[in-house]
Amino acid sequence: MGDAEMFRRGVEHFNRREFFVAHEVWEEAWLRAGEPEKTFLQGLIQIAAGFHHYQRGNLAGAQSLTRAGLEKLDKYPHQHPELDLRRLISAVRHWQTQIAPHGAPEPEFPLLLDRQP
Repeated sequence: MGDAEMFRRGVEHFNRREFFVAHEVWEEAWLRAGEPEKTFLQGLIQIAAGFHHYQRGNLAGAQSLTRAGLEKLDKYPHQHPELDLRRLISAVRHWQTQIAPHGAPEPEFPLLLDRQP
């Protein structure tokens, strides 16, 4: 499977809230990527891993990994050919402000949306 197909497969898993699987799929592409794509994929991987930690009740891990992922995405050019990256960054920042101890109402996880023309 090519890296472009792996990327799209990771997006599908992410949008189905299968964050661990998305992380695993993107990691395969990340291992072969060069810069700046490598940093971009690492940011997505860290955000997916952070959401997975939240699903498992690890709030500290969720905050730490999503913060690290946002730092990576902030370094990437905000014009990604497939994703609305600015919207994702904004949505993840908003999500971080909404998370609460496990058992509280779960904040809605952002989707990875197609880039708007």
